[in-house]
Amino acid sequence: MYDFVILLKVMNMKTKKSRIAITISMPQDIAKEYEDLSKLMAKNKSVLFREMFQEYKQHVLEKEFKELQTYGAARAGKKGLFTEAEVEKLVYQGR
Repeated sequence: MYDFVILLKVMNMKTKKSRIAITISMPQDIAKEYEDLSKLMAKNKSVLFREMFQEYKQHVLEKEFKELQTYGAARAGKKGLFTEAEVEKLVYQGR
């Protein structure tokens, strides 16, 4: 197993920017792919990890949004609301 030390930005109140080192373990084949990818993209492993992490966070947020949108559409449909304008009208009536 490979162990990588990855530096991440951490914001704190005393200094504007600081970094902490973390160690992650992964199977050798994934570690090799990760290393090859960082070379292919001409990025160090820390930068690549940060970018991958940001992409993953975005994916999770989009998935959560779609789930909430599906839930809301189902609830609205049960109330006979089929357009965004109808939903907005109901929301503003309740305020």
